[in-house]
Amino acid sequence: MPLTNTDLQYYDSKVLRLSAEKRKEYHGQVDNLVTELRKHVTARSDLKISKVVKAGSFAKHTILNKTQEDPIDVDVVFYINDQSLDTSTRDGLSELIHSLLIKIYPSKAVEDFEIQRRAAKVTFVKSGLSVDVVPVVQDGNNPDHGWQFDKETKEKNLTCAPCHIQFIRDRKDKDKHYRTLVRMAKRWKNFANPPGLKSFHIELILAYLVDRDGPAESIEKRFREFLGYIAQTELNERIDFPENNGKLKKAFTDPVVIVDPANHENNVASRITTDEKMKIAKAALEAWETAFHASVQEDEEVWKEIFGNRFKIKE
Repeated sequence: MPLTNTDLQYYDSKVLRLSAEKRKEYHGQVDNLVTELRKHVTARSDLKISKVVKAGSFAKHTILNKTQEDPIDVDVVFYINDQSLDTSTRDGLSELIHSLLIKIYPSKAVEDFEIQRRAAKVTFVKSGLSVDVVPVVQDGNNPDHGWQFDKETKEKNLTCAPCHIQFIRDRKDKDKHYRTLVRMAKRWKNFANPPGLKSFHIELILAYLVDRDGPAESIEKRFREFLGYIAQTELNERIDFPENNGKLKKAFTDPVVIVDPANHENNVASRITTDEKMKIAKAALEAWETAFHASVQEDEEVWKEIFGNRFKIKE
């Protein structure tokens, strides 16, 4: 007999989902960082911050509780007024944020700070929280949208943090089990570690299944369908969303195409290579076979081969 929704909701609430207490703690830590960074940006540069948005899995309520394999990362998007930027400043936004973070936290070790391609990261060792500060140049015509700049390629990409949050909220409204399924799939990803597969990809693939097949009646069945979709299609199908209806359909040549619901010209899976795609499909097939066996055998221990030893459906 398959696991019931009650079984998997127990696993989600007791093991996977970030607790309200921890969420409050992390909110406070992030708010302090935002306040201090705002002050330093204003005092030490000519940049004008128009707004700050907490984004990513934390804001979407799809983040996992912290474990050694499941880190806590919070994205904070700083919208910079376009009028205050020249080209050299724009190209060095992440470096500027990085230097200001070091000034804000002078007692932290140098390895707690990192410049990424489109963000600056700071890690708080005691709480285990990592914060990615993402500077974007605000679109003057649409204040929720902004341009991200890749410090390596110098390419720019239009993004919309509030749009992504609303997208997830809309799918949750369509399917009450959607966030539980996302957390389960993320836990599988973190345990199996298929190369190239990101949390955002998982959110979008499961959203696509909601759009295509409707809300999940059985959490276990939909989770197996998620794995089966990846295994059977080998991610060769273009994934797109109703949010892009009526917009020009851009042709992509990347091995995997998952169109950004907030920007129809952006393929969020563009960095997945052909080799990674095949490894993701193989990992999904192996997990699907294991899940099918676990469901038929009614063996809770077999599910641990997918989710790890912390899997449980009762005390």
